[in-house]
Amino acid sequence: MAKKLLKQVKVQAVGGKATPAPPLGPVLGQAGINIGEFVNQFNEKTQDRIGEVVPTVINVYDDRSFDFIVKTTPASRLILKAIGKDKGSQKPGISKGGEITKAQIREIAEAKMADLNASSLEQADKIIEGTARSMGVQVKE
Repeated sequence: MAKKLLKQVKVQAVGGKATPAPPLGPVLGQAGINIGEFVNQFNEKTQDRIGEVVPTVINVYDDRSFDFIVKTTPASRLILKAIGKDKGSQKPGISKGGEITKAQIREIAEAKMADLNASSLEQADKIIEGTARSMGVQVKE
């Protein structure tokens, strides 16, 4: 008999450095997940992504078992890394938060393609450009 899915929890944790401390611990505890087991499995799976923010979807089953899917780093974090800044513009549309080239947009789109709702790389480029613009980052040719 198949396990029954009770909950689906979405969390963002730092790759390879997750701890049972807040904010991760309380969320996992409320979902009924063995926190120590999750942290160990997550850190092992994300060893190659130490320091990156890693979005994760956790499926919790009726027998208190779980599995999780690790997604790619958020587009906004990749854009900030590409422009070498900690944050975007405080007033997008009014002041610039930096500049990014089309080539950098393409690299980010290729990395994020698996998680984007796009059927082609050109559509993925447009999604990433929109994210950049909403952060106040100007897209250059």
